[in-house]
Amino acid sequence: MTPVAAPSPRVVIVDDHRLFRSGVRAEIGDRTTVVAEADDVGSAVAEIERWRPDVVLLDVHLPSGSGSEVITAVAAAGIETQFLALSVSDAPEDVIGVVRAGARGYVTKSIGGDDLVDAIFRVRDGDAVFSPRLAGFVLDAFVDGAAVHAGSETDEDFDRLTKREREVMRHLARGYTYKEIARQLSISTKTVETHASAVLRKLQLSNRHELGRWAAARRIW
Repeated sequence: MTPVAAPSPRVVIVDDHRLFRSGVRAEIGDRTTVVAEADDVGSAVAEIERWRPDVVLLDVHLPSGSGSEVITAVAAAGIETQFLALSVSDAPEDVIGVVRAGARGYVTKSIGGDDLVDAIFRVRDGDAVFSPRLAGFVLDAFVDGAAVHAGSETDEDFDRLTKREREVMRHLARGYTYKEIARQLSISTKTVETHASAVLRKLQLSNRHELGRWAAARRIW
């Protein structure tokens, strides 16, 4: 008896760029079933509730909120679906944020069509799928988080930071450049650099990637 092939995954694409959604649909449409598209948190939740897809391709930054908010709202509605984050960002805080919310995987928009289809099938079947570098962020964050649960204990290193250093630290962990932080905080770029150096020294970290993992593990971004 010939085995029956599993049906192709039913997919909802959530991204605020229409041309990008069209490109993804063109890449995966003949090997998956794209049932709907959405461009913000509200429409994403509505389409997911309507179609109950196997997999949601989810951008982490949306005009009305975050991908994590979509995951949280769908879970609260009792809908079972798998989320695969598909984003231009490879910042540790973005990766850890959606994984903690419940995403099964995270790949960047530089991924090829064949690899994306493979990731969709694997996530549909219950696997966790991450780009190699991003998988390291997840592993580091959860290992650190096991030792220091987010918000459950006072972190002596964090307590040594001044109020301004904490502000700079949070912006650095979110991926902002020195110039962007300077504009946000209305200080000079040189002052940002000085605070950034102090933050890394006091936290005993070597670079911004380590800082991102440190902040994500403690949920203090």
